[in-house]
Amino acid sequence: MDDAFKTALKALLYQLADDDFILSYRGSEWLGLAPHIEEDVAFSSISQDTMGHAAMFYQLLEDLGEGKVDELAHARSAKERRNAVLLEMVNGPGHYLAKPQYDWAFAVVRNFFYVQAKKIRMDSLKNSSYTPLAHIAINVNMELYYHLLHWRTWFVQLVDAGGEARIRMEAAVIKVLDDFEGVLTLGPLGGEMANLYLIEDEEMLKQKWKLAMRPIFESVNLSLPENFGMKNGNGRLGEHAKDLESALAILSEVYNVNPAASW
Repeated sequence: MDDAFKTALKALLYQLADDDFILSYRGSEWLGLAPHIEEDVAFSSISQDTMGHAAMFYQLLEDLGEGKVDELAHARSAKERRNAVLLEMVNGPGHYLAKPQYDWAFAVVRNFFYVQAKKIRMDSLKNSSYTPLAHIAINVNMELYYHLLHWRTWFVQLVDAGGEARIRMEAAVIKVLDDFEGVLTLGPLGGEMANLYLIEDEEMLKQKWKLAMRPIFESVNLSLPENFGMKNGNGRLGEHAKDLESALAILSEVYNVNPAASW
């Protein structure tokens, strides 16, 4: 493995791991707050799966000499993280333990759009030139089928419900797409990743995402914009909001007290 290959590979793995790590935490904050008890169980299970995926990607980084899995998950500062800013955004005002005013429409749209993008990446990574990553992609992909079905069902039913539900969902779509380019981008080394056959070209992945989403939008009489944004910064460059700092403080509390503890 030459230096160029290793550098591009590590950049990709940090994106994959950090994306899943922070979104799984945001999902865990919904425990006890989801619309009904069945969704509490389902969302918790999805979040647990997603954290497991993050652990697998961090393990590949450990295998490459980047440090221990626990250190990579908990000891890195916000500016060292490479997750998309959209995924670190709070669920809504308040705190999950005190007066949470969370936005279920935002949760549904963010998770649906992200899982669809993740599914497309895992499909691409099954043919990655880095065999250990290809093997993990195959395993992750099996669980994504159910995650995607779950969030697509919520998305379609809420938009089709009309009234306040549709209004809130349309607002959530706008909010998510304002920062969704940050999820779709592969960062400054995206070209190298594609040239080294680690993953398909960034533009190809974007077009596949749009192709998958367009029929869903059409089925509920919504238009899918051609262009998305990175309104709140590019997480692939280490640009993050205070939302990430506060989340990491909670996530890493046990680790900081006792680094020998298992997460």
